[in-house]
Amino acid sequence: MFLINRREMLALAAWSAAATKAYAQAPMGAAEAALYEAAKREGEITWYSGQYNAETSEAVGRAFGERYPGVRCNVVRSTSQVAFQRLSQDARANVAQCDVFSSTNSGHFTQLKRERRLMQFRPANADGMLPSIRTMDPENYFHTSFLGLFLMAHNTRLVPEAEAPKSWTDVLDPKWRDKLAVGHPGFSGAIGVWAVQMRKMYTWDYFRRLERNRPQIGRSSQDPVTAMNAGERSVGICVPVGTAALSISRGNPLKLIYPTEGVLATISPSAILANAPHPNAAKLFMEFQTGPHLSQVVRLTFNEPLRADVPSAEGARPLADVTLLAPSLEEQERGVPEVREAWRDTFGV
Repeated sequence: MFLINRREMLALAAWSAAATKAYAQAPMGAAEAALYEAAKREGEITWYSGQYNAETSEAVGRAFGERYPGVRCNVVRSTSQVAFQRLSQDARANVAQCDVFSSTNSGHFTQLKRERRLMQFRPANADGMLPSIRTMDPENYFHTSFLGLFLMAHNTRLVPEAEAPKSWTDVLDPKWRDKLAVGHPGFSGAIGVWAVQMRKMYTWDYFRRLERNRPQIGRSSQDPVTAMNAGERSVGICVPVGTAALSISRGNPLKLIYPTEGVLATISPSAILANAPHPNAAKLFMEFQTGPHLSQVVRLTFNEPLRADVPSAEGARPLADVTLLAPSLEEQERGVPEVREAWRDTFGV
């Protein structure tokens, strides 16, 4: 799985450049062209990106600019919780900076909708998305823009495959003391959602036992990948498939672990802020996200496409072969703040 040699990587890079150019030059329909003309008068969009990593987010921003010359995408990349905190600071200061907000914590959007801080808009391209993820909000205040899978991984030089953990609970074994790495729910939306799911499945005792193994706690769900690449830790918990697989493709000695219980699926949305300073450019960006263009870009960094008309990433395990775990929107909105506080009490950070 995700074993790509240098020749294949070069071929993929050449193909991706051609494919990206083809998508950028694809003819626009009348509605898209009209929206583009309105967006050009605004000239830019600011995107608070908490879903894709920095490399993928910047690639999405560039692809948007290539598709729509004259409309610049200002990418503000951070973890989801930090992005939401920045949005909250903007609101307290009565400042409108963000046009489109994207987070792995879907509970952020139910809160923002309840506070009437989102713009109602349905992208026409949403009709072409995978049916299972097409509709997150029937009233069209937010729409799916990210299908992230989070699992475990191990450094193959430090842990042979036969000895690697197989389930989420295997990492509670004392033999993994000082060998684990994980993100922080106070910064990462995905880690917050994962903590809600683990608490639901195993109670909070899961984290009390995990704390005894003294995991290295970063901020982002991507930080364990860096720790494993450096040989600082041998197993990463709740790491994104996209970041880990991209690291593997670049020659790092990692291997993905699909836990026996299933992988965490974060089906997460984006939304336009009600006070967006560039509303037409924001609508155009939402069309871009739900259309084939974003899916084409993100699959090149091993993320899941959102549409059936865009193939999965090279070497990806079919979703039909994976058990998906996900708390509900209501469980996320209520549970993430609870697990953040419990995490600080348990881990002291």
